[in-house]
Amino acid sequence: MQRPLMRFCGLLLLGAFVAGCAHVAPSQRGVLARPEMQFDPDIAHVKVIDQVYAAREAASGGRVTGGGGCGCTM
Repeated sequence: MQRPLMRFCGLLLLGAFVAGCAHVAPSQRGVLARPEMQFDPDIAHVKVIDQVYAAREAASGGRVTGGGGCGCTM
C-alpha cells in the first residue's frame, strides 16, 4: 500500500515540475529581459518614491514602514 502511494506522490511532484517549464523563443527573451518587465528595476528609486509618497500623503502603507508628514521613517 505504501509503495503505490510513494510512486503516485513522486509522479505528482514530477508533473508539477514539468508543468512549470515553458519554451521561450529567442525573440521573446529580449522582451522578457527588459527593465520594464522586472518587478522593481531600481530598488533605491522605489524606496525614495515610497518615502516621498508617505510624506506627502501623511500616511504609510504597502512597503513603507512608519513615518508621517515630516518625511522621516522609524
